[in-house]
Amino acid sequence: MFPNVSMQTKILGLVTGLILFVSLLLTVFYSAMEYQRIEQEMGEKGLQMAQVVAKMPSVRSAFDEAHPEVVLQPVATEVRILSGAEYVVIGNTESIRYAHPDPDKIGKKMIGGDNDRALLGGESYISEAVGSLGPSVRGKAPILDYEDNIVGVVSVGFMVEDIRSVIYERLGKIIALALLIIVVGVIGGIRLADSIRKDTMGLEPAEIASLYTERTAILSSVHEGIIAVDKAGEVTLLNGSARRLLGLSEKQDVSRLDEVHPDLEAQRFLRPDARLSNEEAVINDRHVIVNAVPVERDGEPAGAVFSFRDKTELKELVDTLSEVREYSDYLRAQTHEYTNKLYVISGLMQLGNYNEAIELISDELDTARSQNRILFTQIQDPTVQAILMGKLGKASENKIQFNIDDNSELGPLPGHIGIAQIVTILGNLLDNAMEEVRSAERQEVTFFATDIGNEIIFEVADSGGGLPEEELERLYERGYSTKASSGRGYGLSLVREVVDELGGYIEAHNSTGGGAVFTVFIPKQEGGVG
Repeated sequence: MFPNVSMQTKILGLVTGLILFVSLLLTVFYSAMEYQRIEQEMGEKGLQMAQVVAKMPSVRSAFDEAHPEVVLQPVATEVRILSGAEYVVIGNTESIRYAHPDPDKIGKKMIGGDNDRALLGGESYISEAVGSLGPSVRGKAPILDYEDNIVGVVSVGFMVEDIRSVIYERLGKIIALALLIIVVGVIGGIRLADSIRKDTMGLEPAEIASLYTERTAILSSVHEGIIAVDKAGEVTLLNGSARRLLGLSEKQDVSRLDEVHPDLEAQRFLRPDARLSNEEAVINDRHVIVNAVPVERDGEPAGAVFSFRDKTELKELVDTLSEVREYSDYLRAQTHEYTNKLYVISGLMQLGNYNEAIELISDELDTARSQNRILFTQIQDPTVQAILMGKLGKASENKIQFNIDDNSELGPLPGHIGIAQIVTILGNLLDNAMEEVRSAERQEVTFFATDIGNEIIFEVADSGGGLPEEELERLYERGYSTKASSGRGYGLSLVREVVDELGGYIEAHNSTGGGAVFTVFIPKQEGGVG
């Protein structure tokens, strides 16, 4: 509504309109109350004067005279002047006037029709009626003789027009006060609008709403975790990525910075006065890069903004790229090996050793047919095929016997299993197995895959030294490794994380013939095993 109207104009319009409405409402209310009050006061004053006149001895005695008007007219005139009433009228039981402000109306019947209560019932009361002079409020009282018989009526009245004149006079003062209030309100509205514009840095509400919408979209789309705090350490902003990195659920309410994460490593840098630049830390077993930028307002510290970038994801991406490059190197090595074998075959043919050449070709052909039959017929997912082809080249180069189980059957993987995820799982398991058997007496690695049932199963077995039974629970800890070299202990941890993301699980045990066996179970349907 009114999109092109500035906030200052809206505030001024609202304040002015509200003050006008309230002033008008109060004026009407006051006028009605004041009218009733003045009318009641004048009515009571007229009633009191009527009762006083009715009890005057001269008035009571005048009704015994042949011409009562001679006595009553001067009395009524004097009372009217002294009381300030508009008129004082005296009449007999037939409502014939004996006294009236207009002498010409003496002897004529009183107008208004409201004398019966006084003449018949002997009541004193206030009434409002239209008389000979116009609408008026009047007090009426019966006149009694000395034997308490009703002999006449007194009517003391004030004109309604006079009441209105009093109201109009007082309304003038009220209107002047209302105008003063409006002026003060406009000035206050201008000051308020200026103050709000200063607090909003000169932005209009529509601009603020647009910035808020854009900020929400940006915070939801970025992968970096972002936390904003004020100078007291109160959390003012926490995006979804920060919740995931810090291990906070969507429903978990965090109000203070020291409640964000209890870890001492986190508390070391999560401070409202922190100034950090690309500092590395470990939170929830994840390597993160932390930056902290202070926020100032009017030159004074107002808090800080923290950003968290998951170094683990960068490492996974680098590992995936390394895997792809490694497969390329393995295929190149395999090409080199086949080239050497072709040279050998060529030499045997030139030397006339045809039987040896045929035997070498047959052996290679049988091996290739066996591998290709399983790899391209029974394994139908192109990503898994590429991984296995690369590992076959690596095994051949390192003189490791890499077997793909004849019973393997695997169709195309479901869409919820990403390429990077399957590369992380199979690449790390096969690399660990091949590295384990390098120093073993029997260098053999076996791969099995099947998608029969509700789960996809991958199994990697090696002929190495096996797994230490007492350390099985620590296999998936980040940084833990059975190797003595440093910089290890990430492969199985990454595998476990990816398997958990896919809703599956991983098992590890030692085979009866020696060596380790890792089995991965991944549900075909996204959302859980089975």
